[in-house]
Amino acid sequence: MASAPGPLVRVDVVRSLDSTRRAEVRALLEEAQQADGFLELSDDARFVVGEDPPPGALVLLARVGPSGGLAGVASLRELGGAWTIESAVHPDRRDDAGVRTTLLDAALAEVAARGGGAVGAWLRTDAGRLAEVFVSRGLRPSRELLQLRAALPPEAVRDAASPPVPVRPFRPGRDESAWLEVNARAFAGHPEQGSWTLADLRRREQEPWFDPGGFLLHDVGDRLAGFCWTKVHRSPVLGEIYVIGVDPDFQGRGLGRALARAGLGHLATRAVPTAMLYVETTNTPALVLYRSLGFTEDHREVEFRGTVPAGDQPDAPTARPMP
Repeated sequence: MASAPGPLVRVDVVRSLDSTRRAEVRALLEEAQQADGFLELSDDARFVVGEDPPPGALVLLARVGPSGGLAGVASLRELGGAWTIESAVHPDRRDDAGVRTTLLDAALAEVAARGGGAVGAWLRTDAGRLAEVFVSRGLRPSRELLQLRAALPPEAVRDAASPPVPVRPFRPGRDESAWLEVNARAFAGHPEQGSWTLADLRRREQEPWFDPGGFLLHDVGDRLAGFCWTKVHRSPVLGEIYVIGVDPDFQGRGLGRALARAGLGHLATRAVPTAMLYVETTNTPALVLYRSLGFTEDHREVEFRGTVPAGDQPDAPTARPMP
């Protein structure tokens, strides 16, 4: 006798969240972070599920059963002609692929209904177990990020071979244009970082975690030569090298190493026990640098990419039985 189907996973698609739904999403993300020790959604995805989502972005909310609590959430946004899907699933709902798969299928259906196009979908947990699900939807692993971590305090960043460089704090309202120019030049080939706009920077300046004192700039004469932007996470307590870059005109002088040390030294003064950062697996020079500073791998995050053909607008929110 065939077993009875499980409860339905239902996905509602909305353009913005009211206060009740935002609270649900916030609670889910906090529980996921406590379980994983890291965030399942990037800053850009958290803006989508926040109070002031960017134009055109969508939020997908997954629930199990007719009156179940929030089981998962996904953000869908388009930038530069490509769509990005990020999702987070409640730790209690990860034993099967039902929630994550339904969120993915609903997001892909929305992309199809909007004319299709290039898609990148991130897996930050369960990448090994769920990779086949993403591949079966025509998405292939194309990019892998490492989250590296290192213990602080200052002893971890002493390096007599690399003298310190003078740095100063970022000045809101004065340094935006210079920083955006250097950021674009330093990350000209990066799929996301190099395309930041003033609105992207301003949005982060309004975040509770933003601290201009930890946004360290290094000038050579009257030019901004490089920077190390740090960030402090409170749950769990982690210090992050958020973005670090050197203008191409000043590369090859050891500034990357010196700025990394400056950033780590600053985090150590904030009573942060552990530092973290993200790096592409293909960025060999950066990996060599960070490992020499004591960083080791914490986990890997994978982006799957593909192309979704245009299709019809779905008539109703996606729903499927749990296995």
